[in-house]
Parts: sequence; C-alpha cells; structure tokens
Amino acid sequence: MPKILEVQHLRKSFGGVRAVDDVSFDLSAGRLLAMIGPNGAGKSTCFNLINGQLKPDSGRVRILGRTSNGCKPREVWKMGVGRTFQITATFASMTVLENVQMVKLSHHGRTRSLTRRMQRMYVEESMELLELVGIKAQWNRPAGVLAYGDLKRVELAMALANNPRLLLMDEPTAGMGAMERTHLMQLTADIVRSRDIAVLFTEHDMDVVFTHADEIIVLNRGSLVARGAPDQVRANRQVQEIYLGTEEAARLQKNGSEAHD
Repeated sequence: MPKILEVQHLRKSFGGVRAVDDVSFDLSAGRLLAMIGPNGAGKSTCFNLINGQLKPDSGRVRILGRTSNGCKPREVWKMGVGRTFQITATFASMTVLENVQMVKLSHHGRTRSLTRRMQRMYVEESMELLELVGIKAQWNRPAGVLAYGDLKRVELAMALANNPRLLLMDEPTAGMGAMERTHLMQLTADIVRSRDIAVLFTEHDMDVVFTHADEIIVLNRGSLVARGAPDQVRANRQVQEIYLGTEEAARLQKNGSEAHD
C-alpha cells in the first residue's frame, strides 16, 4: 500500500521539556491509525507538527511523498489533508450547506465569490457530501442550532470537502454519547475505506480506539512506546502499566498466563 504519511525521527522541545522525542511511524491509504497516551504524552504536539501548526526541531514529515516541514496549516491542507477538531469548528450562523460550500470555495480559490452567487456554487458536490455523512435532510438549517452529534457530521463533511488523502481527527467523538460515538466512527471507517483515505486520530475513549482502529501507536512522555494491532497493544505490559499502574498490569498478565495454561 502507498504511504500517505511518513513521520521520521520527529522531535520538538519547549524549554527543557521534550514534548516529542524521536517519534517515527507511517500510515497507508485506507487505514485508521489511533494515537493514544496519557495526558502530557505528546499527542497534541505531534498532531500539530504534522498539521503545520508547529515546526519540528528535527526530523521530517512527508505527506504523499512531499516533505511538509515548514509548511503552514493552509499549505498542508492544500497538499491533501483534512482535519476535524476536538471542539467543532463550524460557522454557526451559516446553514449546513453553506458551511460545506465555504470549504469548497476555499479549495477552488473562489473565496472572493462570497456574494449571493455563493448560493449557487458547488451545491451539488456539497449536497453529496452531506448525504454521505447522513445529514442531507438538515441542509438549510443554521449550524448553530444543530445537536452536537449532527454538528460533528457537518464538520466531517467539511473535512472531506477538499478531497483529502489524509484525514487528521483530533478527539472526533469528544462530547458525544456512546451510540453517537459508535455511529460516527463506523461512518468514518466506511468512508475512508471506500475513498482510500488514510486517517490519523487521537481519542480518549478506549472503546472507540480498540473497536475502530486498524493499528494503534502509544506515546508516553514524548516517546513512542508501542505500536501494533489493537490486540497486540492491549496485551502490551508497558501500555498496561501506563494506563493502569504496575500492580494492575501484573495482575492482568498473570490472569492471561493462567488462562492459557
């Protein structure tokens, strides 16, 4: 499979704190990769280095074979990267359709067309995206009045509006109920596999991570400490110690050994 994202020996420090310390991984098309770790592990910093909000001290980020070091977020976006945020980033006073149209206008360099003509531009393409994420019926409602779960769907449609090859999702299910989380992540998985998009996401809900990720990387104190399929990461002693503490990890390992005897 082609490598959509390649992170090579990435480092970033703030003062004397190494927020990201020699992190390397890659991501192929059609795959969902979860980045997890406790608070302060370096997830947000790593995410922002990939997205262009921060510049690495050393190392390299390659997107679709092109080095993105030093690129600004908009330049990274133009390389074929979509992003969703922990707190939804939509235009509350605009309709659902207009929110997606705005991204389409920006993608095609038509932001000077923000007049009444906007109402007629990229309508069909935008409506197709709204149908894809299951919110077409609410196309003419202001985004600000939507339920939070529906707002997350609008944001997903906006993230797909530039036809990305890589999708970065920061806490995609934050603030959602259990059923909504399941539906959104299954929808995302179906879309990215049908469109051959690569997804890197951070998430605190471990049920979401272990149910929907194809692969998981674990950061702790800036370093990558584990990588593998969900079952491999779940059974990793170091990961268990990070999340559960040494005594509980030892108990789990003991119980697992006894179950195989």
